[in-house]
Amino acid sequence: MNAATGGVTDVHAHLLLPSLQAEVERRAPQAFAEAQALEARRNGPESLAASGRMIGERFPRLTDLGARLAAMDAQGVERQWVSPSPSHFYPWAEEQLAVWIAAEANRVTAEHVAGAPDRLTGLGLVPLQHPSRIPELLDDAVLGRGLAGVEISSFAGDVELSDPRLDPFWARAEELGAVVFLHPFGCSLDERLDRFYLSNTVGQPVENAVALSHLIFGGVLDRFPGLRLVAAHGGGYLPTAIGRSDHAWRVRPEAHGCAHEPSSYLRRIWFDTVVHDPLALRQLLAVAGASQVVMGSDFPFDMGPDDPVGFVRSVGLPREVEERILSGNAEALLAQAVRA
Repeated sequence: MNAATGGVTDVHAHLLLPSLQAEVERRAPQAFAEAQALEARRNGPESLAASGRMIGERFPRLTDLGARLAAMDAQGVERQWVSPSPSHFYPWAEEQLAVWIAAEANRVTAEHVAGAPDRLTGLGLVPLQHPSRIPELLDDAVLGRGLAGVEISSFAGDVELSDPRLDPFWARAEELGAVVFLHPFGCSLDERLDRFYLSNTVGQPVENAVALSHLIFGGVLDRFPGLRLVAAHGGGYLPTAIGRSDHAWRVRPEAHGCAHEPSSYLRRIWFDTVVHDPLALRQLLAVAGASQVVMGSDFPFDMGPDDPVGFVRSVGLPREVEERILSGNAEALLAQAVRA
């Protein structure tokens, strides 16, 4: 794994893997078609059409190294943490296929970042729906392919992030010092969000908040305090409503699965800056601390800022805090992972 060495770092950038998707469709045509139909129901035809046009326009930046580097230069970004598009999670895949998907995603991601190791850091995949196979695929990503860690979704099938079956994964991630990047794909509210792009504008923040709440209330962060967990989309709704979680922890016995008030755990999680609103970024800093916020862009999708550096600088933060968000925090996090 290569540590970042100065300059602005974007921890939330994606890679599209068309050859992997084609092979998944070839190997499991019926299951693939059913998953596509579910996405159609969740998103609605208007959003699907708009997303198709958007991805078509941005396809070179999602797949071509030269286009990626040129876009980074235009944004003033020195280093990207590149993770596969969450569309490649395939949480419905049976065990053998899911293991192949993760290993292939790790291979292709490592190949992509190897084209510019001084500019790119890679994050791979693991088959979240098959907990018993996750540690070996984490090893494949980190030890076998030299990636800094892995990207996971907010849930997969019946596997929530509080599921005890995931404990060997968390233990191995902690042991390796691997980055675990939490990025939802899809929302279990399904057709209720099938218009107005609610599947993304509401669904993604909901899934972030639910997943982080499972980790906190389920005691995962008590059992594995050394986890290097980075939450996309600023952690969704949770940081701005964490007082409700604290109150529940104080008054409801079934909400007392963690050792301390839920808000205290936000200072042990890292959050990206894809929050779209200066007030939301200030709130995130207030509850998580200046050491726990890292710049992200959701590159190159349209739901991220085209000028992520400019967004951070526009908030009017102290210069020291700006620099920590833009580079220092990500450097420190990655350096810790490299040393672990």
